[in-house]
Amino acid sequence: MAEVATSRTFPATSEQLLVVIDPVARRADGESVRIAKDVLSAGAAGTKVCLPDSPEEFAKALARRGSRRPVVVGDDRALVRAVTLLHRQRELAGCALSLVPVGGALALSRSLGVPTGAVAAARAVLDGAVRRMDLLVDDSDGVVLGALRIPPVGGVAREPEADGGAGRPWLRTCRSLVRTLVPARPSGIVSAPETGPARLRVEVDGETLVDLGQPVEGVSVVPGVCGRARVEVRPVSVGAEASPLRAEARAVTVSGAHFRYRADAAVSGPVRTRTWVVREGAWGLTVPTG
Repeated sequence: MAEVATSRTFPATSEQLLVVIDPVARRADGESVRIAKDVLSAGAAGTKVCLPDSPEEFAKALARRGSRRPVVVGDDRALVRAVTLLHRQRELAGCALSLVPVGGALALSRSLGVPTGAVAAARAVLDGAVRRMDLLVDDSDGVVLGALRIPPVGGVAREPEADGGAGRPWLRTCRSLVRTLVPARPSGIVSAPETGPARLRVEVDGETLVDLGQPVEGVSVVPGVCGRARVEVRPVSVGAEASPLRAEARAVTVSGAHFRYRADAAVSGPVRTRTWVVREGAWGLTVPTG
């Protein structure tokens, strides 16, 4: 893992930064990575830039950050990986993350209010403010930052691998780390979205919102505010269109036949039951002010 220490005379912030550049971002858009690195190095004295070549090095860089504020340069998956690692280390409460989105999967970053241009995002890192947000944590210690959906409509796109991954040891190592971080879950890559109604029991704070006798088209859970998630269940229409069932809750349990779910940028499962609990203000992200 390469590390480069840089400093400038007129920093825009007195904080020292640890800039961790995800290897996928370096491959996807090297020019945006270079721009982000230059802006951050010019704006903060003593900025340290880390270029991890594997998920293990990515994790070590975060763990050894000291008092530096971590800045992730990468896509939504890199952001989720960083939040997951800090959550597992029980260090989210005292560590605000910053993000410069680079890569193909940026929908989550946009929804969280992070600019997707390299210059604007880097300036937000230097001049922005930390926003504390709620987090969904499941009973396998997985996290959800943006949205949870059942079934996982859209699936997850597989990266092209002309050589079946044989020439890309980092990708194989990444999949191994994902299996370690999220036990009892497959790789998170599916070939096609699941279709058709599902029979699921959805419980909100111990009360049944929908039971197995009512087929549903989909379930969505989104972290809300003040420690409560927004839950929506769409029953299958029979004749007249069925109205969605909505609720707010601190804990949501879904059970039934084996089902998959999409949490942010990854698809997990199949599982027979899973519970998500809201952690109020559990993590912080730097966003533009105003």
